[in-house]
Amino acid sequence: MTAAPDLDAVLARVHLVGIGGAGMSGIARILLARGHQVSGSDARDSRTVLALRAQGAHIGIGHRAENLDQFDTDPTAVVVSTAIRPDNPELVAAQERGITVLRRAEALAALMAGHRVACVAGTHGKTSTTSMLTVALQHCRFDPSFAIGGDLNESGANAHHGDGSIFVAEADESDGSFLVFSPSVAVVTNVEPDHLDHHGTAEAYTKVFEDFVQRIEPGGVLIACADDAGSAELADRAEAAGVRVRRYGKSATGAADARLVDYRAEQGTGVATVELGGERIDVRVSVPGEHMAGNATAALLAGLELGAPLGGLLDGLAAFGGVRRRFEFRGRARGVRVYDDYAHHPTEVDAQLRAARPVAADGRLVVVFQPHLFSRTAAFAAEFATALALADEVVVLDVYGAREDPQPGVTGKLIADQVPLPADKVHYQPSFTEVPQLVAGLARSGDLVLTMGAGDVTMLGAEILAEIDRGTAEVRG
Repeated sequence: MTAAPDLDAVLARVHLVGIGGAGMSGIARILLARGHQVSGSDARDSRTVLALRAQGAHIGIGHRAENLDQFDTDPTAVVVSTAIRPDNPELVAAQERGITVLRRAEALAALMAGHRVACVAGTHGKTSTTSMLTVALQHCRFDPSFAIGGDLNESGANAHHGDGSIFVAEADESDGSFLVFSPSVAVVTNVEPDHLDHHGTAEAYTKVFEDFVQRIEPGGVLIACADDAGSAELADRAEAAGVRVRRYGKSATGAADARLVDYRAEQGTGVATVELGGERIDVRVSVPGEHMAGNATAALLAGLELGAPLGGLLDGLAAFGGVRRRFEFRGRARGVRVYDDYAHHPTEVDAQLRAARPVAADGRLVVVFQPHLFSRTAAFAAEFATALALADEVVVLDVYGAREDPQPGVTGKLIADQVPLPADKVHYQPSFTEVPQLVAGLARSGDLVLTMGAGDVTMLGAEILAEIDRGTAEVRG
């Protein structure tokens, strides 16, 4: 374990810019639970903001310099993420006042001090794997602290200050800031080029994972997916450098590895047969998809490394209730089921649509996809189009720009025009408000509608259900 710094001095009075975001709100929850003063700001009210206020946070709506003055003294630290632009008035004010400015990951690393740390990294599957590990440890009567990029369905929270000695965290590679972590257990689910707006090249993106592995504490372990080329190569290089490695997946063959022998889909859930330590065990996963079975296997290995019993981990994985926005059921109207998912990379879209297909059963699969980031859309338009062709009907929205400015010629149409389906099965709809009626007109009783993307497409699920329920567009039988 690492020696704890003077948290009372560093984080005594913290201000978080964009406190309602997935990562920031988790840090705020832990700080509040530890008795620190917390203020913040966000662009709008939300259920997360309301919950943090109820816990004692002082939160202003809108970004203004005076938001730093919600207590009698200046903040001891102001925390920002890469989504916060340099000209943000609160960031500018903090710099002018000489207040310490921390990146989100730096604040999280400070909260980890004194714990045994397990970090889950990778291009895809981080949130689900971190969540599975957390729930599995809780079922073993551990009480880990955790910080996850999504809300657990069990607790409705994305973070918790636990009484135990373990801290479980999702490690975000998007800006390279996860290099401040020093885990004793590191999971890498896959390594596939992404976030090139920050990293620039695929080689630079791969290099940041190599640097992350070098941060593993002496005597620690890397748990890596043997079926992903990037992760497998990373594991080989780490092992050659003297890092202890455990692999999982169909291609895992070592004595300490977990080999996925079989996967069976069962009515929206799944059962993976895993060979571990010379024995075959069934790992039941309550969320569909072979990719989720792989995530569960990674969580199983990580839990064993953290000292949890096999039986308790298996029970916890079987009871795992999922994560908000990871194939989350939003409701049913007139025989049409609507789900929502966070997938925003071609590989994620492909995996989730394959997982959704058996859930759709005899119904059709209708996907409503919102591209996320202009840079990602420009780089992977053809790959997105290929993945979306796994659906029966495709609706493509315009790009959710998030932190980026628009790029000429980069719209959702760039993807829609390349989807290899009949033209009448692909619909480019740039008007957000027109989408619910369009989807209601496409849907048939028995269909599964899946809204997908990392932006505000998640808001459409309820509106689609309401439109179908109103019957303004006929749901065909």
